[in-house]
Amino acid sequence: MSEQLKDSVKSAVKVSRRGFVKGSAAMSGGMLVGFTLPFGGPANAAGLVHTPNAWVHIADDNTITLMSARAEMGQGVYTSMPMLIAEELNVDVQKVKVAFAPPGKVYGNALIFGLQLTGGSTSVREGWEKLRIAGAQVREMLVAAAAQKWGVDASTLKAENGMVTGPKGKKATYGQLAEAASKLPVPEKVAIKDASQFRIVGKPTTRLDTPAKVNGTARFGIDVKLPGMVYASLEQTPVLGGTVKSFDASKAKAMPGVIDVVQIPDGVAVVADSYWRAVKAREVLKVEWDEGPNASLNTAAMFAGTKAALDSGKPIPLKKVGDAAGVIAGAAKVVRAEYMTQNLSHSPMEPMNFTAHFEGDRIRLIGPTQWPDNAQGTVAKLLGIKPENVAVESTFLGGGFGRRIDIDFIIQAAQISKAVNKPVKLIWTREDDMQHDFYRPLAVHRLAAAVGADGKPTAHTWRVASQSITGRVFGLPPEAPDGLMTEAAVALYDIPAVQHDTVKHDAGLRVGYWRAVSHNMNAFANESFIDELAAAAGKDPVAYRLSLLDSQPRAAAVLKQAADKAGWSTPAPAGRARGVALMEGYDSYVAQVVEVSMKDGAPVVHKATVVADVGQMVNPDTVLAQIQSSVIFGLSAALWGEITVDKGRIQQFNFDTFRVMRNHEAPQIDVTLVQSKEKPGGIGEPVTALQAPSVANAMAALTGKRVRRTPFLPAYVAQA
Repeated sequence: MSEQLKDSVKSAVKVSRRGFVKGSAAMSGGMLVGFTLPFGGPANAAGLVHTPNAWVHIADDNTITLMSARAEMGQGVYTSMPMLIAEELNVDVQKVKVAFAPPGKVYGNALIFGLQLTGGSTSVREGWEKLRIAGAQVREMLVAAAAQKWGVDASTLKAENGMVTGPKGKKATYGQLAEAASKLPVPEKVAIKDASQFRIVGKPTTRLDTPAKVNGTARFGIDVKLPGMVYASLEQTPVLGGTVKSFDASKAKAMPGVIDVVQIPDGVAVVADSYWRAVKAREVLKVEWDEGPNASLNTAAMFAGTKAALDSGKPIPLKKVGDAAGVIAGAAKVVRAEYMTQNLSHSPMEPMNFTAHFEGDRIRLIGPTQWPDNAQGTVAKLLGIKPENVAVESTFLGGGFGRRIDIDFIIQAAQISKAVNKPVKLIWTREDDMQHDFYRPLAVHRLAAAVGADGKPTAHTWRVASQSITGRVFGLPPEAPDGLMTEAAVALYDIPAVQHDTVKHDAGLRVGYWRAVSHNMNAFANESFIDELAAAAGKDPVAYRLSLLDSQPRAAAVLKQAADKAGWSTPAPAGRARGVALMEGYDSYVAQVVEVSMKDGAPVVHKATVVADVGQMVNPDTVLAQIQSSVIFGLSAALWGEITVDKGRIQQFNFDTFRVMRNHEAPQIDVTLVQSKEKPGGIGEPVTALQAPSVANAMAALTGKRVRRTPFLPAYVAQA
């Protein structure tokens, strides 16, 4: 997360944190009894569980459980976070158990204001030292406990493989020492290993969640079962922002298995003894809606208003060096362009769902969330109960991509459970999920550059108009800069005079954080524009970029390597062309070259060559998988993904109208990971943002036409 965002929402987040986590139960020591492991069964089945600190729980039988404070939605934190702890604890990470951490301040994310939030590619970056220190603290406490027990100097002892050993054959398992260790003060300063000493971190490691996900024992939200549980299906307004005027539930209540029909603020819920019965009864509900102010909303008007805001809106300065506007006004040669990026749905594999059990003055919430302490605090406030009486149990997430930062579906489950006084599992249909999302905002960019005699830019202006997601989530004031609108806004290139600013414009659709957030729209504009400047100068796109990267050695290095790996200097196969894109995001430097042909008026991507410098890596296997995932995810959006609105209604219902890439459409993906000693960068998101510009640049090289609007559907390509 950018420093600018930290500064701009600091006061707003302080207020949010007070409400969200003030009453959270922080587990800072003592005994942990009966917390739940994600594969079922109590963690303390073998006896008492001791907690030398909040991250490590050791049972008397030497069972070691490492806590994962970040949501596991496929990105690999369930393995990488424990690897950091296990490295210093000197235990084989494959032999320990992992549990998802409950809400608690100690599990907060320091890069996101201490909130227990998974997002912004922060997990490894935030945990890199903190979790290794936690492991080292426990190791030293176990050694100190053994030293006290045996009356020897701690320096003569060694902690390794779940056992402390000492002189004259003395030995004890971590489990035998855990109770005494948990009563010792936590050492403030401990030595952590140098990278040269790593035996776990940086080594390709089989994911800890793979066996359970293969054999079906992994618990996702949609798998949750409770005694006496019933199911809910929720009819929501067809126009986002609408409300229920009235409803007739007589036919629904007469359907088999229906237990109740209840109204909550977001709609009308049918509760039944099975999910299918709830869905079928919902189909015969009669609801009259007050469609609200968005009833006339449509995509064309949204784009028109956003584009107009570039001139009429109040610009918020981002960066200014020199008099870029003045240089451009007096320049002999100026290149100008506008770019448009579309609304998108998150559409994770697992639709929104959550299970809630309300009992008197307490509630149990179980399911997939990226922000458990928000769920705890918000539900407590809405139901009028104490935060400590809201138990939140995280499961695996069947995809998140930012959608499960929002908690609307969790609130709905809680409200329905309270209304029927039973444990309720709320499950959205795919259509519910796609039509009631918090969508990636659309955006319009306007760029201009003065070009000198050598073809290089002497001045550059950049402006984007888009919605502020952070304004909605954190209450960021309209006049405050939003760092999550400006990621990758200032490209890496050396230009003498620049002026960057943003315009906040509410296009009318509710918006949310979407994988790589504003990197996507900003990289599309910047990397397309730099290609246009190269073409105007008659220069090779890679050579042109390199000529502007003297101050960015890591960026230049990944660009050179990607070009070499992709065979940039050799002719592309007949009927194909190559395109390149470069970006820094989340402290990672990434470059990509794609090989593209055209078919039926649209691009076909045959190969993607990616080079990434992500700094020091925890699990290289996961880094590789994340990059591959980002290519597929980003190409789906660049080639086909689009949410459109007509009369306030989302026009896409399912994957037949909101396409995602299928196996036979996937390109060959060649990934190179740079070995680096730099601090870790985030890699769950940035490569997503390279897809649209690299494909657009390849299309321009192949056809001579510059497509400045995503997605690259035949209709938009034909308008270029």
